[in-house]
Amino acid sequence: MIEFKNIRKRFGDKVVLDGVSHIMETGKTNLIIGTSGSGKTVLQKCLVGLFEPDEGVIIYDGKSFTDMTQEDRKLLRQQIGMLFQGSALFDSMTVQENIMFPLNMFTHDKFSKKLQRVNEVLDRVNLKDANKKFPSEISGGMKKRVGIARAIVLNPKYLFCDEPNSGLDPVTSMIIDKLIQDLTKEYNITTIVNTHDMNSVMETGDNILYMVKGKKEWTGNSKDIIFSDNKQLNAFIFASEFLQDAKSLRMLESQGKINIDELSKS
Repeated sequence: MIEFKNIRKRFGDKVVLDGVSHIMETGKTNLIIGTSGSGKTVLQKCLVGLFEPDEGVIIYDGKSFTDMTQEDRKLLRQQIGMLFQGSALFDSMTVQENIMFPLNMFTHDKFSKKLQRVNEVLDRVNLKDANKKFPSEISGGMKKRVGIARAIVLNPKYLFCDEPNSGLDPVTSMIIDKLIQDLTKEYNITTIVNTHDMNSVMETGDNILYMVKGKKEWTGNSKDIIFSDNKQLNAFIFASEFLQDAKSLRMLESQGKINIDELSKS
């Protein structure tokens, strides 16, 4: 669990985070959503220590990250996995070398043991036998899965994902969403995802923080969104007429007035 209380951050005269408090739950996909400029990326960077908040506290499983020494922070960061928006793979390294990179940095294991772990995570993300391929030889979806494999190779307790579906087609996006959700539950990870993808919100949003202009505007899960009367949230999530109609259908179905599956067959 990661809890943050009253986080404030400004750059010059611009207030980016204005007293944000929330709890990111273990074993759930915790989403941070909002328009560009809402503060979600800055918040995520504060949570991992890339930015220092001007005020507030960040707590990892009862331990204050805000008050930790640099040495303690280094130890904690070994328990944090990162999936970057562009995957951030090293072009000159093979898939195997990319995934082994954190093991080389943070462990003193023999090569055989590190290779065994690399093969385990490759198998888990359905990329068995892709070891010797280079990033230029694989698709965007495969790169994302390599990025996920590298992010979990050290068995992290916390996983941060920045726009994991960026640049992917809808089908591949759903595969990545499902993989992140399955890994979160399987390994009981505290997963925090920044996303603009509304399908991700509706399908994997166990715990959602919606931000507006650096403030917490709404929290809930993917089911709560359907029934929310928050005008700003509805305008953001259901921006198109198609999505507005979809929300209306879901509400009618929940009330037992229609059956969407039956309608789709007619």
